[in-house]
Amino acid sequence: MRTALEKIVGPAAVDERPVRDMWPLGIMDERAGNAAPKVLVVRPAGREQVAAVMRWATENHVAVTPMGGGSGVCGALAPAAGEIVLDMGGFDRVLEIDETNLTCSCEAGVNGYALEQQLNERALTLGHYPSSLPGTAVGGLIATRSSGQESSRYGSIEDMVISLAVVLPDGSFAAPRPGPRSAVGPALHQLFVGAEGGLGVVIGAVLRIHRQPESTAGRGYAFADVRSGLECMRSVMQAGIRPLVLRLYDAEDAAFNGYELGPGECALVVATAGIAGVAAAEAEAVKAFAEGAKDLGEEPWKRWQRHRFDLSAERLIAFLEPAGAYLDTIELAAPWTVLPELHARVKAAIGVGGLALCHFSHAYEQGCCAYFTFGGSGDTEATISHHHGVGQARARWVADELGGWMRVWRAVKSGVDPDGIMNPRSVGGRS
Repeated sequence: MRTALEKIVGPAAVDERPVRDMWPLGIMDERAGNAAPKVLVVRPAGREQVAAVMRWATENHVAVTPMGGGSGVCGALAPAAGEIVLDMGGFDRVLEIDETNLTCSCEAGVNGYALEQQLNERALTLGHYPSSLPGTAVGGLIATRSSGQESSRYGSIEDMVISLAVVLPDGSFAAPRPGPRSAVGPALHQLFVGAEGGLGVVIGAVLRIHRQPESTAGRGYAFADVRSGLECMRSVMQAGIRPLVLRLYDAEDAAFNGYELGPGECALVVATAGIAGVAAAEAEAVKAFAEGAKDLGEEPWKRWQRHRFDLSAERLIAFLEPAGAYLDTIELAAPWTVLPELHARVKAAIGVGGLALCHFSHAYEQGCCAYFTFGGSGDTEATISHHHGVGQARARWVADELGGWMRVWRAVKSGVDPDGIMNPRSVGGRS
């Protein structure tokens, strides 16, 4: 196997090592002595090498998992012995930043934070800020259907993808389609957004970008309870305001993040952005919707900005180091009418014997994401997903979630990847 792959990409571009993402259960498994198996990691340079590797893999029935930054938390990147990993780190070029039409063409291995920095130098932004951004690759953001901290203003990654360049399992190439939008058939590239490398290899993307806002106004509010905080969030979103940031921390999460509030109080951090007059006017509108809440001033917003990227692999591994320790997240989405009871029930279930926190973000007119973090000692599993993907962590619930669409997904998967060589641990995969 190695010899054949070295003929395609060269000996220096093939190595053998254990590969896994940051799925906490995988880290815990390794801590218990079950090390990840060594697999061949192939680092192609250029589309033709990717195509040649895929043709070889199809002919030899070898499973392939594309790899970006490896910062996923659901076990989608966990190749088994005899499989290969396609390291897309060599696809790291930003090909074009079009400041007039506000598009960016880049390769899949471009680091998410590095791309944002390049855009910021031109007073532009992608507007995509997951807390893991420094450790991500554009292809991984697409593969996991990622959502970022500023999604209420800019949308999630599927809203930013105009088109994709993809190498299919048989080695054929699907190029980006032209134009900002097309009515020539369905937007088939969206099949690859959230597919976790289960349909083919994304090698490039054309993305919508934005001008950085002229002004930003941010502050915090303290609410008596989760229900009143969520009602404020709902009112803001349904009034047509698109805040840059809108995050509600329940009492435990507020305390954990250093917001000094009264007993049981929740913290809402909100920022509006745009032309100076618009940002200020929207901030005043938000203040009106927060009537009855305690105005905490600008410090909660400034604090949030300082700590927005504090999440790191090192901190996660350190937390999981003691024997019996566990830490994980459950991020799910629900309508506004469901969220208060859902919050109470999930907190009661996951908080037994440990710590349970929750914040609400990624708000829409119809509802938002509830992001739970829990830790302690004992056994646990994570379920459901708003923006982390599926991988192994949520695989058993995929059919229930998709319902009748599961048949459609299996037909697509079978049609595009009939030999089943693309990432077996992707959404709807065989394991």
